[in-house]
Amino acid sequence: MISILLVEDHAVVRNGYRRLLDAEDGMRVVGEAASADEAYARLCAGGVDLAVVDLNLRGSSGIDAIRRMIAREPGLRVLVISMHDNPSFVTQAMRVGALGYLTKNSEPAEMIEAIREVAAGRRVLAADVAQALAGAALDGEALLSRLTPREFDVLRLAASGESPGSIASTMHLSQKTIHNHLSAIRQKLDADNDFKLLRLAARYGLIDWSALPA
Repeated sequence: MISILLVEDHAVVRNGYRRLLDAEDGMRVVGEAASADEAYARLCAGGVDLAVVDLNLRGSSGIDAIRRMIAREPGLRVLVISMHDNPSFVTQAMRVGALGYLTKNSEPAEMIEAIREVAAGRRVLAADVAQALAGAALDGEALLSRLTPREFDVLRLAASGESPGSIASTMHLSQKTIHNHLSAIRQKLDADNDFKLLRLAARYGLIDWSALPA
């Protein structure tokens, strides 16, 4: 029996996943969470073999949720199901320990099969995700791979308009640490001002171009 934790901030989506998975032999949903903090608390309660995680959560991202959960339970298996097929998100999710990555365009049968594969310790990528990764490699678009997963999250939050204080609160870090991360990000990305960081974040899909000032 694979005991599954659903980490997704939309209740309707979680309910759909639960109905699908609870109908499968050998699978049961043992918990649900809408945020990284809720996911970590439920994991600490025990009894979870595998987490299905969305990357867009309230507060800290799914990447931070995965990092924290696997630090707590190194044997935890993680399957990401996200709206993002952007190679930057895929790379960072895998870096923190996810074994599988599907997009929300995937069919229910793909999700079921991916859970079985990830539970067995095998890596799974949706076809569109694998294609995006291959395209990025061919185009040489590896700039954001210079960032650590934590730096990636700091950049995502900063580009979304969060202040250093707000980011510190969300990520349970000090403001000094956030400022240090921002300094490292600028250096790694060769961005000497916030506008260049914003443009890079938009280029690589961390925020929508429409969020940028005219």
